[in-house]
Amino acid sequence: MEATYNYKVVRQFAIMTVVWGIVGMLVGVIIAAQLIWPDITLQLPWLSFGRLRPLHTNAVIFAFGGCGLFAASLYVVQRTCQTRLISDGLAAFVFWGWQLIILSAAVSFVLGITSGKEYAELEWPIDLMIAVVWIAYAILYFGTIMKRKTSHIYVANWFFGAYIITITLLHVVNNIELPWILGGSTSLFGMFKSYPVYSGVQDAMVQWWYGHNAVGFFLTTAFLGMMYYFIPKQAGRPIFSYRLSIVHFWSLNFIYMWAGPHHLLYSALPDWAQSLGMVFSLMLIAPSWGGMMNGIMTLSGAWHKLRTDPILKFLITSLSFYGMSTFEGPMMSVKTVNALSHFTDWTIGHVHSGAMGWVAMVTIGSMYYLIPRLFGREEMWSTRLINVHFWWSTIGVVLYIASMWIAGVAEGLMWRATNADGTLTYSFAQVVNAIYPFYTIRLVGGVMFFLGMLLMAYNVWKTVAAGKAVNDAAIPQAVHA
Repeated sequence: MEATYNYKVVRQFAIMTVVWGIVGMLVGVIIAAQLIWPDITLQLPWLSFGRLRPLHTNAVIFAFGGCGLFAASLYVVQRTCQTRLISDGLAAFVFWGWQLIILSAAVSFVLGITSGKEYAELEWPIDLMIAVVWIAYAILYFGTIMKRKTSHIYVANWFFGAYIITITLLHVVNNIELPWILGGSTSLFGMFKSYPVYSGVQDAMVQWWYGHNAVGFFLTTAFLGMMYYFIPKQAGRPIFSYRLSIVHFWSLNFIYMWAGPHHLLYSALPDWAQSLGMVFSLMLIAPSWGGMMNGIMTLSGAWHKLRTDPILKFLITSLSFYGMSTFEGPMMSVKTVNALSHFTDWTIGHVHSGAMGWVAMVTIGSMYYLIPRLFGREEMWSTRLINVHFWWSTIGVVLYIASMWIAGVAEGLMWRATNADGTLTYSFAQVVNAIYPFYTIRLVGGVMFFLGMLLMAYNVWKTVAAGKAVNDAAIPQAVHA
């Protein structure tokens, strides 16, 4: 019997990427609307901003982005290693386990039964589930690499491997907790409670070591693995510089680990630690832009393809946003700039420049590449719809981040303005009133991006309906190192 790839788990994750993308972005649109019309959700407690906001971030990052990464990494590792995943059962466990985690977290957020780090109620079982599924994913991924037929490990797998290892470390350290029995809880749900081992500035340091490296590895390194495979494949060109990709890999991963303290400037964190975070953040510009240029320059000799290939437009535009975000982030870590930007909507604009412009667009482009191949089609049902999706998404991102930049700078300047006698020039209500129109523009941008996802869902549905699930993709027998 001829050996074949396991496309089933890739197909499942690819479809759920689209589904969770719609869910996560719909919740984002709702909370953006709440900042304009606070009573739009009828003051229902489970639809309050405080509950929907963490639901939105988790749905977009770990459900939409996570499913995209699972799909891409499990496809790429098989194709580049020319071997099937080591276990179909383990692959199925990873898929269904991750969906259960997403649903469990969503329910806990909406019902408000998590309480941050004061204590976590019903949260540690989910943490344990994440650890189990993630370890299974690591075994599945690295086990497949170990049984590869090629002597060479393609660079995309380096990036996927680094993100898998680092997220394991981050999750374990950030979620170390004391079990309920040591806390002396006597409530009905006491057995589901846990208590943090960190407190005060140590807790803040660990939290932002985790937080920024979740950005650095889950939302950057991992998606760079996606970029290093799908851009060369879609462009039909080899990566511009393989040597640069390795330099990019090691420098990015080493430096990122030290950048977390830039979230704690002007705090109780020791000044030397704040300055260290700022310096390493500035150093990040070099490897970040090295990776961006490596991806963009892969189109050397094939620039004409951008005129007719909307999938390539998604992938290359995502790199442009990546370059912009990885310049803006280090600049915002400079103490004098941070004094203006911190706690303002400028930070929200920066985050969404990376989340929508980089992460979402490279994921969307990669799924448009993958889905027809998983269903026996040469291309998506409608190339024209992909093109419309691209322009809707791009305009939506620009409206979103530009409005938040303007609102953020206005906030920072108005908050720091003082009269001659030292009193504040503007009240908080006056600041809110000044940025109110920009919240409306932000909502328009978010709605456009969300509608783009609906277009994608329709295109995917038509592609799947016209195709047939591929379960017999043969693994090449002739292997060249």
